[in-house]
Amino acid sequence: MTNPSTNIDTVLASFEDRWSPRILTRVNDYDVRLAKVEGTFVWHSHPDTDELFIVLDGSLDIHLRQSGTESVVHLGRHDVFVVPRGIEHCPESSDGAAVMLLEPTGTLSTGDYEGDIPDHITSTAGLPA
Repeated sequence: MTNPSTNIDTVLASFEDRWSPRILTRVNDYDVRLAKVEGTFVWHSHPDTDELFIVLDGSLDIHLRQSGTESVVHLGRHDVFVVPRGIEHCPESSDGAAVMLLEPTGTLSTGDYEGDIPDHITSTAGLPA
């Protein structure tokens, strides 16, 4: 039995929420998620998994902190970047972006972050599209 095909543009057009990933599909034990982002997320890490970012449209900066050093990775349309497990990071997009993420099913978008979630972040987990 095969799964039905899913169109990325159709899923992206189905919601406006920012920082509220939708599950596009699943492959093995991973979610392929789509999100619209704008503004600054929260500093967090994922101690047990890498996180794959693919920019579909717009631009995204991923701020990284490791061993007291900060850096920024600038991503444009169709750029790909993997944040290694355990690296503290904070995605940000001043003009907005559409991104695809690949993470193990059940991974919280906010990872190990324990503070209050800012109002502009709609959800912390992937939701069915």
